[in-house]
Amino acid sequence: MATDIPEDQRLTDDEVLAQVPTFIVAGHETTSTATTWALFSLSQQLDMQRKLRAELLQVATDSPTMDELNALPYLDAVVRETLRHHAPVPSTSRQAFEDDAIPVDAPYKDRYGRVREHIEIKKGDLIFLPIMSLNRRKEIWGEDAHEFKPERWEHIPEAATRVPGVWGNMLTFIGGPRACIGYRFSLVEIKALLFALVRAFEFELAVPVENIKRRTGIITTRPVITGPDGKTKASLPLIIRPYRM
Repeated sequence: MATDIPEDQRLTDDEVLAQVPTFIVAGHETTSTATTWALFSLSQQLDMQRKLRAELLQVATDSPTMDELNALPYLDAVVRETLRHHAPVPSTSRQAFEDDAIPVDAPYKDRYGRVREHIEIKKGDLIFLPIMSLNRRKEIWGEDAHEFKPERWEHIPEAATRVPGVWGNMLTFIGGPRACIGYRFSLVEIKALLFALVRAFEFELAVPVENIKRRTGIITTRPVITGPDGKTKASLPLIIRPYRM
């Protein structure tokens, strides 16, 4: 469809239409999960919630454009920190199409005690990518890497600038030619949802934070609680009040 790339690299109309189910199915659960975790963190740290609301209320319309949403720095920082700290998809895998050697940032010893400066892989090998672990790695993000801290995005560590993700110096949307094709759409969705919700309502956790655990399903990691019957279910109990100025 695009006219600014070579003919043999363009998608046909049928190929574009074939991607629509991927946008809907793959993008729905991940975006809603990210928004849920954003509300979880904002419900714990009410000062952050108030700071975000103050910024959102400065916008003169209830229906901002994409450019207006992207011009809100604290909203952007909250979304970035949510996707770093609460990556909806905690891990993924890839299969090698050919033999290769993956460079590493520092030498390491293999299981035989030999010092290595790369990881050798063979065609057909499965490669596990620990997205959540890398997003929270202290060597990259500092000693406070396990904390939810939107302010870190004012000046990110030098090590984070070398993370080869497609967006945000993190691996939440992966990277390279197999990166998430809908990440821009997802970012706008999350920002639009938080814009509408945080402007209109105040959020608090309805249960002690220690009662909320994480459980990874087929794709995403969701908040879960244990009910009186001893069974766990995906849920984030919140007290929601209309915001009154």
